[in-house]
Amino acid sequence: MSSATLRHRIGIIRVCALAFFCILTIRAWSQDQQNPPVQQPEAPPTQSPEPKSEETKPESSNPAQAVADKTKEVTLQAVQTTKSAAQQGLVSLRDWEEGWFTGTYVPRDRSPKPLNREQRKQIYLTETLTRPGDYFKRAFAATIDQARGSPYQWDDGWAGYGERFASREGQFISANSLAALANAKLGYDPRYDQCHCSGFWPRTRHAIWRNFVTYDSTEQHVRPQLGLYFGAFGGGMISAAWKPAPRNAVTEGTRAALEQGGYGSLLNIFIEFAGDINKKLGSKKR
Repeated sequence: MSSATLRHRIGIIRVCALAFFCILTIRAWSQDQQNPPVQQPEAPPTQSPEPKSEETKPESSNPAQAVADKTKEVTLQAVQTTKSAAQQGLVSLRDWEEGWFTGTYVPRDRSPKPLNREQRKQIYLTETLTRPGDYFKRAFAATIDQARGSPYQWDDGWAGYGERFASREGQFISANSLAALANAKLGYDPRYDQCHCSGFWPRTRHAIWRNFVTYDSTEQHVRPQLGLYFGAFGGGMISAAWKPAPRNAVTEGTRAALEQGGYGSLLNIFIEFAGDINKKLGSKKR
């Protein structure tokens, strides 16, 4: 074998060895890239602390939202408290029509029962002296007298209004006292009883009709309102004693009886529909 041939073969062997070494190197590098042994243990430290901080971040890092939530909670509590107070106020005022304007009456869901002496006395004192609404009624009547200029001898200013109010008050006390005595003597019921019927006109007719009739001591038989109109007539006659002359006592009594026919009917109508008015205002019956 010649030296040239030997050198050629040695060169080929070197090239093959270099190529084999390169192939092994590339293969080992590719395996390291596909399955790196060092990156897996490094992953947990980067994941464990950060999610915890992110979870607690919305609770502590936004004070404006916390203040807004607290304000909303306080506002809702205030609204609920106000609503409860308003409901309690309506409950307290649910019988305002009886306590201020209408007087004692028998509701439609009850039947009238005979009154004893003490009950009559209590009704008289309440409806004559202690019920605030009765003073408003007299003030209203005095306002009408002031507008009409009756009696014309009295001044049209505050002094005249005071005289007219005092005259109405004195006439009312006289009329109520006489009516209470007459009703007690006759055994008549001074209370109004609401109609057991339904509908606007039937209830209105009942209210007007009851201004002219009442029940006797049995609470079964209907009788004319003799005591009521006797009191109205007598109160009108008594008022002539302090009104400026010339005044006729009979004329004043007749006028007062006619006023009872008108005002009494209107009051009965108001009593009849007082519960409906009360419900419209949001109050609840017991």
